[in-house]
Amino acid sequence: MANPSRGPIAISGQVGITGVFGDPVKHSMSPAMHNAAYAALGMDRVYLAFHVTPQHLPAALRSIPALGILGVNLTVPHKEAAARMLKHLSAEAKLLRAVNCIINDRGRMRGDNTDARGLERDLRALGVDLKSQLVIVVGAGGAAAAAILACTRTGAMRIAIANRTHTRAVNLARRFSSLRVHLDARGLDLLTDSAILSDAALVLNATSMGLTTGTFAPLDYAATSSKCFFYDAIYRAEPTPFLREAIALGRATADGAGMLINQGELAFELFNHVAPPDGVMGRALLARLGRA
Repeated sequence: MANPSRGPIAISGQVGITGVFGDPVKHSMSPAMHNAAYAALGMDRVYLAFHVTPQHLPAALRSIPALGILGVNLTVPHKEAAARMLKHLSAEAKLLRAVNCIINDRGRMRGDNTDARGLERDLRALGVDLKSQLVIVVGAGGAAAAAILACTRTGAMRIAIANRTHTRAVNLARRFSSLRVHLDARGLDLLTDSAILSDAALVLNATSMGLTTGTFAPLDYAATSSKCFFYDAIYRAEPTPFLREAIALGRATADGAGMLINQGELAFELFNHVAPPDGVMGRALLARLGRA
């Protein structure tokens, strides 16, 4: 593993290990981000990607204190399963019923979730004004839950959940019934409902649609206001299928790269008890995406 500006990272017998568990995981940009921060700080630590299948997740979690791993991030499909396996969860992880980072606190594993905080930071940085506005969230999984929490914190008045399985959308809305926001649950037919689309300040994709396919669900982009913002939690080097038509219509857009950077910075501080140097993790990610 090498850093082009600083030469190879020296691995000593005292190196501290952090990493990410996922299936698949070889596409993860997290190692580039975290290792860039370690190099900039001159820390004797390394961040690795571990391919962990669902059936091996319990054993992998037990390996964290056994091997002295300082902390790990969790990506698909492990976030919700890990939350059910851990005894110690932050309030946010309990609310989201998902864990995206585990901190090894002297042998006691603590689960946390930085996804909502990462998205909230990105929406604020992008200048997306949701105060008293309507948001459409596509999806009903862990990413959608994080999106609902982030949008509520940034002032959304109403959130409409559009999901292929209507029952899952209903269940997600019920989970967040205590929040000070009105929640509607619909099927994907909502995405062609011009009446609701015309009022939306933000349409946010919190599904994997477009990650492995070249298409997205039917969506009446032209029915949205010219001021409507389109955000895709997925990030790729090129615009995602969800964002392409929005870009063609001149709508403001962003993908999940900023969310990933923010949640990565938060996780780095949880694992290492020091903040990463300002901008280092973001530049590392954008360089890997060819946007530097």
